[in-house]
Amino acid sequence: MNFQGAVSAAWTKVQGMINSSIIMLPNIVLALIVFVLFCFLARTVRFLVRRVTRRYRNARNLGLVLGRVSQGAIILVGLFVALSIVIPTFQAGDLVQLLGISGVAIGFAFRDILQNFLAGILILLTEPFQIHDQIVFKDFEGTVESIQTRATTIRTYDGRRIVIPNAELFTNSITVNTAFDNRRLEYDVGIGYGDSIERAKELILEAMHSVDVVLKDPSPDVLVMELDESTVNLRARWWIAPPRRADSLDSRDKVLTAIKNKLTANGIDLPFPTTQILFHDQTEETDGDRTCQREGWPAGKGQVPKPRRISDSLKLLAQMRSHGNGKQVNDGDTEKL
Repeated sequence: MNFQGAVSAAWTKVQGMINSSIIMLPNIVLALIVFVLFCFLARTVRFLVRRVTRRYRNARNLGLVLGRVSQGAIILVGLFVALSIVIPTFQAGDLVQLLGISGVAIGFAFRDILQNFLAGILILLTEPFQIHDQIVFKDFEGTVESIQTRATTIRTYDGRRIVIPNAELFTNSITVNTAFDNRRLEYDVGIGYGDSIERAKELILEAMHSVDVVLKDPSPDVLVMELDESTVNLRARWWIAPPRRADSLDSRDKVLTAIKNKLTANGIDLPFPTTQILFHDQTEETDGDRTCQREGWPAGKGQVPKPRRISDSLKLLAQMRSHGNGKQVNDGDTEKL
């Protein structure tokens, strides 16, 4: 009897749930329809906001922020309305109170996610860079594809996608190569010490002006940068527009080709690094006086000692050995040795 009574009570309860579900079915269907309509409205509002702001370059990122925030707010309102239809006793304040109680725990559990979300919002609002900008971040360089609320994706020049958390971008230094309309490039050219610096500057300027991608305003220039071991280094600087990576590579190729051809055609030396070894005779009376030394230092106005080359000494040594311990070598040659 107890078993039959328990089964009967359970069946009665199941029937009551089924009847309640059947009664609530119209409300559930209506709630789903309302929620779908709100989702459609949210997507429409986001599309309209992005479409309005797309024509203004400075408002593109702001449009992304407003669109996403508007979409989230409308979906949240639709959820509240749908719940109130299914559960008439439901109040929005109850859900807000529940979220407030669990907000601290959620904040600790999803700290990194929230940090990236806030950083993404700030990036979209402050606009340190925009979509289609070319940026350099640490070891990564490429074109910004999208700025999401969690991460930013860039496409590298060799066709790879890099996903960077927004918190990293917001708290570190970034180089934006396309922030301005023009960009200056530079390259050091080494000429020989025997060449005229003024003549080399004129030739380099002529070469840069002959390249069509080099801007006339600002005009290119050439500066002497340093006196290196084997060369006099001249820095050629020129401007290009637009400042994208492909344009910089194209201009560099054309400018360097023109400079090399121009300098070599006019007899300007482009020396490679060389090392010169000087053997100095330490027996001269002027040794230590840099105003009179001839090797590596100016001779000044005093008398310059006669140069002594190691090749002459080796030649005399060979002659001495070939004639028997130097017996037939005259005293003058022995003195030179």
